[in-house]
Amino acid sequence: MAVRQAATAGTPGPRRDEEAALLFERAHYRHDSRWLLPVSPRLCLACTLELLPEPSVSLVRKKHMLSCFQDALVRHTSLVTQLVSQDQRVCMHFISVVFGLLCIVEDGSVTDLCIEVLIQLTTQLKLEQSIRCLLDECYKELCNMPSMRGSLATLTLLGKLVDAIPALTDQLVMEHGNLMDHLLRGLLYPNEGIKASVCYLYGKLYSSPVAAEMLSGHFREKLFPLFLSILDSAQTKELQINCLGLLRQLLKYDLFVSTIMNKVALGESAKNIEGPPGDPSLPLVLKKLLLSRDETLQVASAHCITAVLVYSPEKYAPAFIHADIPEFLFEHLSSSSEVLVWSSYNCLTLLAEEPLFFSKCHTVYGIEAVVRSLQASLKMNNTELHKQGLLLFTEILTRQPEEIKLFTSPAMCRDAGCALREAVSSPVLEVAAEAVKATSAFLRKDHQSAPPVRYGELRALLEAVLNRCAEFSQTCLNRRPLGHASSRDSEKAILQRGKFLLSTLEGFRSACRLAIEFQSEPSAQENPFTAPSAEKKDTLEAFSEFLLSACDSMCIPMVMRHLEQTTQPALMEVFLSILHSLFVIVPHMKEKFSKKLAASSFIRLTLELKARFCSGLSHSALNQVCSSFLYCMCLNLLSAPEKTGPPSEEELSTVSELLQHGLPQISSRSPENLAFLSDRQYMEGAARQRQHCILLLFYLAYIHEDRFVSEADLFEAVQSFLLSLQDQDECPPLAVFKASIYVLAVCQDKDSVLHETMVSAIRKFLEGIPDLQLVYTHHPLLLKFFLLYPELMSRFGHRVLELWFSWEESSYEELDDVTSAGQPTLPTSLAVLFHLLRSIPSILLILLDLIYSSSVDIARKVLISLRTFLRKNEDIQVGSLIRGHFLLILQRLLVEHGASPSGALGNLPLLLSLLSLMQLRNVSEEELDSMAMKLLHQVSKLCGKCSLTDVDILQPSFNFLYWSLHQTTPSSQKRAAAVLLSGTGLMQLLEKMLALTLTEADSPRTALLCSAWLLTASLSAQQHKGSLQVHQTLSVDMDQVLKALSFPKKNAALLSAAILCFLRTALQQSFSSALVALVPSGAPPLPATEDTVIAPLRTSQVRSLVIGLQNLLVQKDPLLSQACVGCLEALLDYLDARSPDIALHVASQPWNRFLLFTLLDAGENSFLRPEILRLMTLFVRYRSSSVLSHEEVDDVLQSVASADLSTLSNTTLQALHGFLQQLQSMGLLADHSMAETLQASLEGLFPSTTSGQPPLQDMLCLGGVAVSLSHIRN
Repeated sequence: MAVRQAATAGTPGPRRDEEAALLFERAHYRHDSRWLLPVSPRLCLACTLELLPEPSVSLVRKKHMLSCFQDALVRHTSLVTQLVSQDQRVCMHFISVVFGLLCIVEDGSVTDLCIEVLIQLTTQLKLEQSIRCLLDECYKELCNMPSMRGSLATLTLLGKLVDAIPALTDQLVMEHGNLMDHLLRGLLYPNEGIKASVCYLYGKLYSSPVAAEMLSGHFREKLFPLFLSILDSAQTKELQINCLGLLRQLLKYDLFVSTIMNKVALGESAKNIEGPPGDPSLPLVLKKLLLSRDETLQVASAHCITAVLVYSPEKYAPAFIHADIPEFLFEHLSSSSEVLVWSSYNCLTLLAEEPLFFSKCHTVYGIEAVVRSLQASLKMNNTELHKQGLLLFTEILTRQPEEIKLFTSPAMCRDAGCALREAVSSPVLEVAAEAVKATSAFLRKDHQSAPPVRYGELRALLEAVLNRCAEFSQTCLNRRPLGHASSRDSEKAILQRGKFLLSTLEGFRSACRLAIEFQSEPSAQENPFTAPSAEKKDTLEAFSEFLLSACDSMCIPMVMRHLEQTTQPALMEVFLSILHSLFVIVPHMKEKFSKKLAASSFIRLTLELKARFCSGLSHSALNQVCSSFLYCMCLNLLSAPEKTGPPSEEELSTVSELLQHGLPQISSRSPENLAFLSDRQYMEGAARQRQHCILLLFYLAYIHEDRFVSEADLFEAVQSFLLSLQDQDECPPLAVFKASIYVLAVCQDKDSVLHETMVSAIRKFLEGIPDLQLVYTHHPLLLKFFLLYPELMSRFGHRVLELWFSWEESSYEELDDVTSAGQPTLPTSLAVLFHLLRSIPSILLILLDLIYSSSVDIARKVLISLRTFLRKNEDIQVGSLIRGHFLLILQRLLVEHGASPSGALGNLPLLLSLLSLMQLRNVSEEELDSMAMKLLHQVSKLCGKCSLTDVDILQPSFNFLYWSLHQTTPSSQKRAAAVLLSGTGLMQLLEKMLALTLTEADSPRTALLCSAWLLTASLSAQQHKGSLQVHQTLSVDMDQVLKALSFPKKNAALLSAAILCFLRTALQQSFSSALVALVPSGAPPLPATEDTVIAPLRTSQVRSLVIGLQNLLVQKDPLLSQACVGCLEALLDYLDARSPDIALHVASQPWNRFLLFTLLDAGENSFLRPEILRLMTLFVRYRSSSVLSHEEVDDVLQSVASADLSTLSNTTLQALHGFLQQLQSMGLLADHSMAETLQASLEGLFPSTTSGQPPLQDMLCLGGVAVSLSHIRN
């Protein structure tokens, strides 16, 4: 009443009619205006207080009044709260009135409205007294209630009030502890609405850790026995959801989880998971909810299972597994609800931590559902769902026991691979990272062994992983931040990139492990269902080669780029283990792969890793991987070396043991390793092995151009090491000493020279080795090393050079051909050798011995090298040195194999070829000394003992003899010819050779026939000129000679030129040579009158010779044409001396005019060719005007006058001079001024030409035949 009076004090008069609905008419006039809301709705708080408890007012009006109040409270919160809070007594009374209405009405809508008003009002007022008042009212109501029948509204209000004001939880438990007994009464009351409200309130109470701790005993003793039964028997969704909500809150505490699950554990121990009737266990209750068709309940149930399992999967998972929970979770993976699928993923991931999950074969049952769910989820735009699904898949793939096959069909395995490939390609990095981890687990033998193994699909999966990693790495590099402010982001990006790269490498390592394991499975080598005739691409071999290629092209570059940013020991451990496994996977490529790795500085990289991370006992796994990798790579490099011979099994075994024990001990930086190698203190056991390992590593690095230590420092260190061995009287393993010699050779500076003590120590070590090949490494500097020191060259020079040429792989034949024609760049190896030859000429003697004593292949390389050297170094006079040594070799040969020198040595032709080359180098004419004469005698003697089949010996020998006759002074020519003529065997051989001209013209002996004719012509000329004594006459069949000229073979121009040279000599001597005798081929015919005049020639022979010369001239071969003109000149001279008429007849034949103009048709200024000028001179001499008229002569002179004579060769100028002189002597120069001008020009050109232009080389080697151009021409 006091409150009512306070509210009605100072009331104004009645209000307007439109507000009557919101006012209590009979009482409103007493109310003060301060209780009236100033805005719409214009309700009066005092009227509300009087109207709501009034029994005579209808419930509809009361509901309207409360609805308007709630509307005002929402729309004008501050005004209403001010209105209510004007007087605290009014406020408390208002709460009591509304609560009283709540307790008496049964209309649910009015109840909800009362609850909403009370909740909103208390939360907006934020008055502790009002809240306490409301709590007290609720507590009193529940205490005074004889039955829980009408408690629903009160319980609902309490639940929502605690939800709205969480701080009330602890207050309610502490101040109203007896309330829990009333809540238990509610749980026992057979009304699911009341039970739902109680569970809701319990859930809010247990959400507070403080309240939960205070209520722990209540839960154990009173709530727990009822709770699971209520959840199990709940029929309404409201009760089920509120029960699950309470369960979720309870499962936040380990104590309650233990209490709930201990009951399950007891049931399991009794082998009765279901327990007694009416006493359900949590797994069975949740299983029941999972089986419901309500998605919300299914999700909530899955969340509860997850909440239990997070505490201890190994402790609580068996209960759920025994209840077959996984089976139903797998079924839910096909749901269209992303939340349910995600929740099921979570549960299954935790269940997968329990081995029982796999032993019960749940994964075999559910893997198909997982794969299909993954495929479906990847089409959704839910990153978390993708990640959780891949995480589950990874767990299953990783933990699945090997003895229980996961994929029971190839199709399922293929679908899994496709899903992973799609996931790896996801643009979301986190999803791709999970997919890469799953791929690593997927690449297990037991997952892939269902025949046929689909290597092509595995390859596609790996390519997707590698491409995604490369794409991510490149993206990070392109987005590299700038400035100091972004350094933290940059470090984060590097770390993220490193993690992804590590996962990628782990996946690749799994693929490598898979390939190794399949090597022992015959059924996995190839697809057994491939047709026999089809190309087998899907094989283990192809997959293995792909792994090597992918590592080379993608893994190594990505890791090396990452190393530029940071170094992660774990990543490098995986990376090096991959490289190590590839040696096993592709054994036929291990040597090549090792060489590429060594050339890419992987020895340096691995040693730096060991030095940085593996000192002491840290990173022992990385140290082991580094050591194993280095061990295999070094053995591969030593087993199949490029520049040295392969080691023996014993040597390889020694090195293997040395590396195996020494490599794990090396964990120092390069300077420290060098210092240790240089230590000359007493070394034994492990320390010496470590030195050996260090030296081998430096050797292998250097041989593959990875010079990561100073050459000077290493040079000194190796010397100290060898001297230490000598001090301790030790003999190093062959591989170690080979490494020492190589390193000393390549590290020796131009100015540094080994001390005599060091050289003596090296020689002593070398003398203890059975064959130098065992420690030889092919390198130009090693050759220089052995030849530079006389003490080493005298003892080992021959063997070193022999090994050098046996290892040389340059195309020496091409080098020989090209060098003959041009000046190519020499290979580095030959350049070094030539430099040594220039500085140490005595090496030439060793090379000559090699030609004599080595195999044909080595001897040929030596010969070509010497040829090239002599051609390129014409200023070096080594002829006497070579000739003297060659003379000794030849004399020894003839003594040992005098009867048959051809069978003595296969390398003799090469020696003779070199001798010929020495003659060719002598451009100027030199007097033949006694050594040269002895050599000439020995070569002629050698020829005399050869047969016609010894072409390889005879050809260079004939060349040498021919050059000796022509490339010397006249007095020496006479002596040389006398020596040769005294050789009966040689003369007999020449006679046999000349007789084979017709039959052997197309054989390989054509070049030898050329030399034979040229040599015979030269000897005949010298014998005739010097009236030398002849010991053996050569018989030549003139008809056969003419026949060879009339019917020349193809490509035999040089042979025809040689025969013509011989004929010219015979004609010039009028067939009166004491050396050559012309014999008829058969019975001589009756001589005609004119034959007597030109005897011993016959007219028919003259005719045949002229026709042959004309035919040969038409070929327009320069050398052959010169020989033809020279022979024709000699023939006309011979005929003119005996019968001028016949000579004139031969010169004036009409065919000669056709021949001349055919030759002139060869091109512009063709008349200035020497052979044509000589031919025209011949026609003018014999006044053959029918061949060359006076007008044509004038035309020629006009053309000569307009030509640039300074460009002509000496031979052409001489021919032109002769032509002009002949015209002058014949009186055919009509224009005397032109003739005088031409003569003056020619006379002025001769001195300048001879002095200004280099003389053309007279001695040539054409097609292997020695030819003197002047001999052919004149």
